[in-house]
Amino acid sequence: MTHYRERLSPSWWITLSVALLIPATSLIFLPVNLPLGIAVGISLWAGSMAVLWFSSPTVSVTDSHLSAGSATIDHKFVSGVEVFRKDEATVQRGTKLDARAWLVIRGWVDPVVKVTLNDPKDPTPYWLVSAREPDKLAAALAKRTETT
Repeated sequence: MTHYRERLSPSWWITLSVALLIPATSLIFLPVNLPLGIAVGISLWAGSMAVLWFSSPTVSVTDSHLSAGSATIDHKFVSGVEVFRKDEATVQRGTKLDARAWLVIRGWVDPVVKVTLNDPKDPTPYWLVSAREPDKLAAALAKRTETT
């Protein structure tokens, strides 16, 4: 059973920012053909959004494991969960980041959840995962970790 699931899809402002491809492409094609420039711009925007959407990772917590992006770990290897927001999240993604950590972070999602691991065979000390609802992710993980 899935207790938490979230797709880290692009925010509205990313969609708007990428839409700047339309006028930029139109300006390039203006001397040649304006309708062609607009069509190419819309195609570039749609293609870029498709890439961003389909490459967006999913974070989920089930009865047995945590999945973040392409990685999965059993709950028995989770030893702690911390939520960071705003400046604390920036520090966790920056100066306090361990190079061995597993990262599933997106720039358009500010809060991060730090999942500390205790797997003796795995050199990864923790996972740092972006989450729009970090408290729900942390609660789902804490509840599953207590039962294992």
